[in-house]
Amino acid sequence: MIYTVECSFAEPTREEEWNEFYSEMKLPALISVTGFHTSQRFKAITSGCPTYLAAHTVEGLEVLSGDEYAEKGGGNFARWQPDIIDWHRNLYSGPSRVPDISANEYLVLDSTGPDALTRLGLVPHPMHAVAMEKNPEQRWLAATTNSGFTLPAKLPDGVHVYVAITPQLRAPASPAAFE
Repeated sequence: MIYTVECSFAEPTREEEWNEFYSEMKLPALISVTGFHTSQRFKAITSGCPTYLAAHTVEGLEVLSGDEYAEKGGGNFARWQPDIIDWHRNLYSGPSRVPDISANEYLVLDSTGPDALTRLGLVPHPMHAVAMEKNPEQRWLAATTNSGFTLPAKLPDGVHVYVAITPQLRAPASPAAFE
């Protein structure tokens, strides 16, 4: 299952410190939780969506409601809470894991349907919200490759593009590939 956390950060003077905390402390803590397989952070390069996206591959909702998750970093935002805005969490069924996005690649999400992604030459993977906010209820995920994808000047409404701001962290026994 894919667990997404999306937000923007309202205080520019603290944003670099917050990103450092999230990328260097929170993600490694989360990947150490039993049932977390991958974790990676992204930054939107399109408008109309929260600035940051953390995408995790997890075994299921029970991982996110367990004591180990709470102890190792789930909800550990008290210091940053006043500056976190447009915060959303969802758990999706669909692809078996989040693709590993590297430099010169994009993670693309669409909440309007798979057609726009297909027209961009991408392979859309359906995701269905099964827990938490369940909004958007349906999403399609695609990953570009280093094979020459060019981001168009104008994207269809509902299509949001992200670049990786961290490498993908993997638990030792995580699934090997995106499907």
